Amino acid sequence: MNNQQPYAGSTMAESNASMPASVAASSESKGKSAQGKIILGVLFAAAIGAFFYFDLKQYLSLETLKENRDRLLMFTDMNYASAVSLFIGVYILQTAFSLPGGAILTLAGGFLFGSMLGTLYVNLGATTGATLAFLAARYLLRDWVEGKFGSRLGPFQEGFSKNAFSYLMTLRLIPAFPFFLVNLLSGLTRVNLGTYVVATALGIIPGSFVYAYAGRQLGTINSLKEIASPNVLLAFTLLGLLALLPIVYKKFAAKKA
Repeated sequence: MNNQQPYAGSTMAESNASMPASVAASSESKGKSAQGKIILGVLFAAAIGAFFYFDLKQYLSLETLKENRDRLLMFTDMNYASAVSLFIGVYILQTAFSLPGGAILTLAGGFLFGSMLGTLYVNLGATTGATLAFLAARYLLRDWVEGKFGSRLGPFQEGFSKNAFSYLMTLRLIPAFPFFLVNLLSGLTRVNLGTYVVATALGIIPGSFVYAYAGRQLGTINSLKEIASPNVLLAFTLLGLLALLPIVYKKFAAKKA
């Protein structure tokens, strides 16, 4: 027994010695996470600030698009692959940083690439940018929101995560919900990333196609309100409500059972 005591003592000593090391590693990990959040937050603030400081919004207007239509078409015809890559890249940045101008970019996509290809390129750019905004919001704010409002948000989080696809499809289809706001708020929920990406990619197709199709008649458009007519908005709203039918059916079936 005496021979075993030194061994037991050394084991306890090793265990005690390892505890400060694990605590130090945890503190270092938290420090790096906080530093990463600060860097990302500064990057977002700088990008948004630069956009408004240099008045870049002037380049994302219907008037500017119509004034430069011939030059844009010539550049696209001569450098198609570069034009597509540049368009998708700009759309990703605009969406990721939640900047204004999405409707004008979608019009430009339809004007330059046609209704179908324009919708496809818009979808790639918007879905990628929306995913980046979603991940940024989740990385920067979700822990804080969970810590501060976790007990009150619990039922909402659970309900949203169970029916995330239908809810997101509805939010994407109904124009009353701003695109950038849905991106950011979704990041604060527990929705699965894959579900978010698929629902976003599918949900934005109708709206993207309407604006891309309108872009083919760019010369006849004088205002974005001409595109988003009451009938078009009503159609999108009805589509959004249809996406809620699975949830209504589940609740009705559960009560019946």
